[in-house]
Amino acid sequence: MKKSIITIAAAVCMAAVLTACGGSQTKTKTETTAAATEKAGTEAASGETSAEGSEAATEAAGGKLVMVTNAEFPPYEFRENNDIVGIDADIARAIAEKLGMELEIQDMAFDSLIPAIQSGKADFAAAGMTVNEDRKKNVDFTDTYAEAAQVIIVKEDSDIASPDDLTGKKIGVQTGTTGDIYADDIENGDIQRFNKGMEAVMSLTQGKIDAVIIDREPAKVFVKENEGLKILDEAFTEEEYAIAIKKGNTELVDKFNTAIKELKESGEFQKIVDKYITAE
Repeated sequence: MKKSIITIAAAVCMAAVLTACGGSQTKTKTETTAAATEKAGTEAASGETSAEGSEAATEAAGGKLVMVTNAEFPPYEFRENNDIVGIDADIARAIAEKLGMELEIQDMAFDSLIPAIQSGKADFAAAGMTVNEDRKKNVDFTDTYAEAAQVIIVKEDSDIASPDDLTGKKIGVQTGTTGDIYADDIENGDIQRFNKGMEAVMSLTQGKIDAVIIDREPAKVFVKENEGLKILDEAFTEEEYAIAIKKGNTELVDKFNTAIKELKESGEFQKIVDKYITAE
């Protein structure tokens, strides 16, 4: 039932960090930084004619990155008033700032994210997206930035105590997520698919299904907000998260990898994680 996914060693607070997530389309922007503008101007004044210098000047002059996500997946991405915030959103803003570019975030159904990248409507997707072989056929991934797990939510009085007990049960998942994909391994499982993770949890509280399979961090939020639910100790699967980019765009992948590395080394990455996930 459990599929093998390579996990990475991460900082303690990062181990649970950073697949899942529909709604109307909205946009959020991060302005080009003054530092990037100053850098481009300095390079131009010094007569730098390299491709790198020219590219930096172009980006500082108004280059834009379009990110797609599904803002239904706290603490990774969710709505706060009219803004899309969360771990992935803040990391994307930090990366865009390092590249001297403007960031536009579009909200859509999770299973529309990869098609949006493939069609060129978006540059990348950051949505707590798990790296797996099927997705690798359609998009390229940055270096993984965290490891996570799919867990099982049940009612407190449930007779389900481990993944093995899911046989023949009604299981709620969010369409297009790895929980959805791996649930097909459950013997005689009756898989109920929902557009949003919260819809699956509501169905569980109403007694319409027996369990929900979803990522650990949003699972914690859902259980905290809904009395009578619990998360099983044994994870359903363990996974790695990365940013998805159009297949073949190695230049953008390399730039993102460099930015992610710098954010980790400077401690900024961990600050973003700590902003949304506190130690238990």
